[in-house]
Amino acid sequence: MIITGDVTQIDLPPTATSGLVQAMQILKGVKGIGKVEFEKKDIVRHKLVQRIVEAYDKFDSKHGKGGSKEQQEEIKNNINNSQDAR
Repeated sequence: MIITGDVTQIDLPPTATSGLVQAMQILKGVKGIGKVEFEKKDIVRHKLVQRIVEAYDKFDSKHGKGGSKEQQEEIKNNINNSQDAR
């Protein structure tokens, strides 16, 4: 059996536990189970996609994952306003 996932793509609330992360913790050290983790250099993407990922990484390292509460509210308001305009 193979389970795939990307722990950098978890969009659960901070209080929720990721099943992927939990499974990795529970199964660590179990004989017959292994894991492979890729690094950035292992992932081949279109150059534009790579620049987008790097921009988000830079943003997250500066502002924290997902940005500040104020930035999240601003984004939510912008989405709601754009939906209202339709």
